[in-house]
Amino acid sequence: MGQAIGQLLPLALGIAISPLPIIAGILMLMSPRARTTSVGFLVGWIAGIAIVATVFTLLSSVLPEASDDTSKPVLGVVQIVLGVLLVLMAVKQWRGRPQGDVMPEMPKWMQQIDGMSFVATLGLGLLLSGANPKNLLLGASAGMTLGALGLSGGEVTIVIVCFTVLAASTVLIPVVGFLLASAALREPLGRLRDWLQAENAVIMTVLLLVLGVTIIGKGIAAFS
Repeated sequence: MGQAIGQLLPLALGIAISPLPIIAGILMLMSPRARTTSVGFLVGWIAGIAIVATVFTLLSSVLPEASDDTSKPVLGVVQIVLGVLLVLMAVKQWRGRPQGDVMPEMPKWMQQIDGMSFVATLGLGLLLSGANPKNLLLGASAGMTLGALGLSGGEVTIVIVCFTVLAASTVLIPVVGFLLASAALREPLGRLRDWLQAENAVIMTVLLLVLGVTIIGKGIAAFS
């Protein structure tokens, strides 16, 4: 089980290091309805990650069994495809980055956060964690990897919980910390929001490129 967590750790960190949901969480924490919106977003964010990992873990059970030489060609092909898609997303992020000192504009949905309800932010959390292309690819890779390890049902559940907590940690920690000490964290969170907004494209490009190459390497290794 420790080996499984170790293999999924880079993928969990890839989801955790996602500037846009972190920025969205911080904006909710600074809104007039901070407790309602931030908790709804956190619940949706965690649920989306767990659902994607669970679904793809279950789907991996329909893959053909490994041959006697331990090669897993189907899993390898899936991982290579997922890795290539992540690399292509990295290229798209880099080409779409703002030029010069221009500050990237926030998406329109971010500008409407102050008026969102608990249900709306919960749905937003689900979409950003489960339907977001980058997180969907990483969650799919995690599920396919986990399903191929042959763990028991209880072990799979524990690994998915650990994966989900790690992947959600960058939203979980600010929300819980703010609820406990809002006054002290308001200014640091504001600075973090500004930095993430300015460097979003660079962070995402490097992250997607590294993870894409890593997953491609795992896919190639599955053929041996």
